[in-house]
Parts: sequence; structure tokens; C-alpha cells
Amino acid sequence: MQPQASSGHVASYYAASANSGPQRPPLSGDVECDICVVGAGFTGISAALHLAERGHRVVVLESVAIGFGASGRNGGQIVNSYSRDIDVIEQQNGAETARALGAMAFEGNQIIRQRIAQYDINCDLKEGNLFAACNKKQWEGLKEQKALWERYGHQELELLEGDEVQREIGSERYVGALVDHSGGHLHPLNLVLGQAAALEALGGKIFEHSPVTRLEHGEPVTLHTPQGRVTALRVVMAGNAYMQGLLPKLEGKSMPCGTQIITTEPLSAELATRLLPNDKAVEDCNYLLDYYRLTADNRLLYGGGVNYGGQESASIEAAIRPKMLTTFPELKDVRVDYAWSGNFLLTLNRLPQFGRINSNVYYAQGYSGHGVTCSHLAGKLVAETISGEEARFEAFAQISHLPMPGGRLLRVPLSAMGAWFYAMRDRLAV
Repeated sequence: MQPQASSGHVASYYAASANSGPQRPPLSGDVECDICVVGAGFTGISAALHLAERGHRVVVLESVAIGFGASGRNGGQIVNSYSRDIDVIEQQNGAETARALGAMAFEGNQIIRQRIAQYDINCDLKEGNLFAACNKKQWEGLKEQKALWERYGHQELELLEGDEVQREIGSERYVGALVDHSGGHLHPLNLVLGQAAALEALGGKIFEHSPVTRLEHGEPVTLHTPQGRVTALRVVMAGNAYMQGLLPKLEGKSMPCGTQIITTEPLSAELATRLLPNDKAVEDCNYLLDYYRLTADNRLLYGGGVNYGGQESASIEAAIRPKMLTTFPELKDVRVDYAWSGNFLLTLNRLPQFGRINSNVYYAQGYSGHGVTCSHLAGKLVAETISGEEARFEAFAQISHLPMPGGRLLRVPLSAMGAWFYAMRDRLAV
């Protein structure tokens, strides 16, 4: 088990640098509301805030603390589109679905910026992110990605080839890069904490350390916690990889996966500028990708790898530091101050799962490692469909999701074998 910070979060850089806020008590006794949201991460808080803005009485139940899961542990990168891009969506689901999802592919980052501006959220927002190609095949793929995104109206893109990459990344590892000037990076835990405060200012209630132990379907729905009970006309299930047991029919169609991050000691201004001259976030184009960025206090935050099934590494630093040194050998003597992991929810087709159960229990989950922007979009779409505007939510809800191969016992080894195959393809550039 990873050590816990005093807030209940894992002992990460984010928890250590989180903005101060009130302690939310556990639910005690009986509460009634219009909508109960289960999970206080990006999906849940985004949905709750949109719903409160529409005048609904909202209660949020969180099993540990706001942003405890992936929302408070991720790489902090604002990356557009989905884990499977629009061309793959068209191949698998048809032109109509591709058009609908393509029209929303760049909305998540706009929602994030609107929230930050409207509610004056201090979360270290910085502009720009890059996709970096490690070989010629990946470089050709970035050219295709640029053309695809431009076809769907996204024009804030720039290709860099060869030595031009050095303008943005102080590494010789890459043959090219695609800059998305509309992307960016930020402190994700502070982003979700800021939105939670905005929700409470609108009258929403958040109860931490209040895991849902039982869900009674009906009209209304009753949700039980260790010390209380909520009766709600509608429910939004937004626990993602941390919601095992509450929606058993969905569990076979997804799998928790872990990713790992380290954060260095603060770097000198000269060294930080040499590594990332324009302070943009970076992810490479490998199947098991590396991602990194500078924090507000000039630490290098570096993540990568996937643990299928969500198991923790014996040593996160031992797993990630070699990746960091492959990219930036000059950091060999730099101290690592923080190392942590967290789970995201993977689906077989890498597309998010939206839907409803019994007409009044909604769910949105399974962003497959692409959740910062898509979860904010999900929250908005949940609020729309509950308010009677169903078309955009339904564009996701009608996508078919198959069970993970191998069932609960074999899905981890089979997924790991598949990942090994694609990792070898990356190395051989085939």
C-alpha cells in the first residue's frame, strides 16, 4: 500500500501542494436530494456542478476524499480527443457516430478553461502540449492525426520535424512532434478541489469518507453508507476504477489499470528551460507511452507504463526513473521527491462507457487513460441528459462494449500479452 497524506490522498506531489480547503464530514443520518452523485473525481464533480448550475439539489458521496482516484493522481495533461481517435471510431462504429463524437472531441479542454476562469480556480494552468514521435512510422502517424483533427475543425496544430523538435524538447530521442496549442497542463487535484468548492457555493453537498455500501434501485433510488442513507430521484455513478461491486454488470466490460509517476526535486531555472524550453507538456506516441511536464515549481513530473489489473509496482521509482533518464540523461544525479501510482479504467475498445440502468441510474466511466478532458465532457453530457437534452449523451451510450477477453481471471494476463506485442512493435517500428 502507498502511504497516505493527512488528507486521505496518496502521498503524491499533488497532495503535498494541494490548496487548503475544508474537511468534509462523512454522511450521517438520512438525506433527500434530486440527484446523488457517487464519486468526487472529475466526472462526478463536473456532473454535479453542471447539475447545480441548472438548479438541481445535488449530493455527492465520496468513499475517501475529493480527487482520491485518477483525478488527483494523473499526469495533469490537457489532451484533446479520446483514447481511440475519430478515424478508428468511424471504422468501428460508423460515420454517424464518428461525426457526433468528433463534434465533441475538443470540447473537454474548453470546459476546463471555462471552469477555471468562471470560478477563479488556482491550478497552475499552462498552455500547450506535444505528441512526440520516436520513429518515422510514428511521425507519419502524427501527420495523419493533424489532417484528421483539422478535418473536424481543430486548427491550432503545428508539426515539428528533426531539429525543430529541440525548440520544445531538450532531448535527441524524437524525430518529430505535433504541437497542440490548445492543449496544456495543470495541477489536477487543485482543479477538482476548485470545482468542488464552486459546487458547494451553489448549495451542493459533498460527504467524504462515505463509501456506498448498497444501492437499492427503484423510484426513488436509495444509497446506503456506513453511517447514513441518501434518497434520490436520480443517481450518477462516477467512481470509475474505484467503484467495484456497485455495477456488477459493467465490471466484465472494463479493467482497472495502474500508471506510475515520479516527480523530481525542484530544478534550476536554467535546467528546466533546457529540458522544456517553452514549458509545454509532452507524451510520446508509443503504445505504452511516457508523459512528462514541468510543475509550477520547476520539478519534472514523469510518468509511464501500465500495470494491468491495477497492481502496484514493488518500486515506482525503479520502474520510471530509467524511462526519464532515457529521455533526459542529464538528470542522473537529480533526486526524486515523490513517487505514486493510481488506477484508470480500461475498456476493450478504449472508448468511454456512458449509459443508464433502470432509467434513473446514469454512469460515465472507462476513459482508458484519456480522462482529464473526456471526464469534464462526460459531466456536462450527464447534466444535459438528466435535464432532457439526450442526443449528445446517447451518441456515446449507443456504442457497443464487449467483455474483456478471458473474463475476470484471464483479462490481466491476456491484456499484458497484447501490450507486450504492441511494445515490441514500437521498438521495431513496424
